[in-house]
Amino acid sequence: MRVLFIDATASLAAVAERLHEAGDPALEINIDAGTGPVDIPALLAASGADTILVDHSFLPTEAARRCPGLRHVVFLGTGARSYMNIEELAELGISVDIIKGYGDAAVAECTLALMMAAARGIARMDRGVRAGGWPRTEGMQLGGKTLGLIGFGAIAAEVAHVAAFGLGMEVVAWNRTPKALGHVRFVELDELLAESHVVSLHLLLTDETRGFLSAERIARMRPGAILVNTARGALVDEAAMIAALQSGQIGHGAFDVFVTEPLPAGHPLAALDNVTLSAHSAFRTPEATDNLIGAALSICRARVIDED
Repeated sequence: MRVLFIDATASLAAVAERLHEAGDPALEINIDAGTGPVDIPALLAASGADTILVDHSFLPTEAARRCPGLRHVVFLGTGARSYMNIEELAELGISVDIIKGYGDAAVAECTLALMMAAARGIARMDRGVRAGGWPRTEGMQLGGKTLGLIGFGAIAAEVAHVAAFGLGMEVVAWNRTPKALGHVRFVELDELLAESHVVSLHLLLTDETRGFLSAERIARMRPGAILVNTARGALVDEAAMIAALQSGQIGHGAFDVFVTEPLPAGHPLAALDNVTLSAHSAFRTPEATDNLIGAALSICRARVIDED
């Protein structure tokens, strides 16, 4: 096996080099300058690799067809479906591994940070003070308010714990399969939307969940509620969400993820005052990065054993 990390940042490359062990499959690292799409077929042809590590690059099925030696993809995260068609790759004999759980604590902390920044208007005041103003906005006190979690995996569980025991919030949740947890009240989706002062999304993006928070569901939200999204931008009907932010139906949006990334210049979200934006970095901590790259290299080691 020969492994090519096709789109490493300098920091990810440094971690991969540090964690790569003697006896591991040969690893070649391509530093992505971020100036355009990564030409995966050309890189693979030059390297002779049969396995790629993918951080943020798209792998269209047509491009994969031009990679005859490619057998394995290790996607650095859980959202591979946003970047490639896993079923179509399987038909080409290419397996796709994802990595779960590496950054649960990091994403949960970012979710809480965005929620608190939105509740107190931190980004709005920061922009105003930097511009020479003094915009003293009145915020939402979160203690005693209701937090609604849509989807309840490990990240949502971390958020629920801090919100309930650290902030004194009532936590309600909706999940596609039944769950139970003492400090969380599981409810129907419409009840969650109507009751929650803050709604936070924690669903995986699939064909079934794409556009899950539709215009109709946004209309059922508590007027003026905060919407937090650290999951995937495509979970939400973006046009309906922007209209709701403009009308005040959504009081504030706090987003780490977007339908198109990076966020295009002149995007309507960037012009709204009642939004707090970060650059798909909820999982970016040194601890989570070590977990992520370590897990990717472990998958490659296991592949060697399976193939022997």
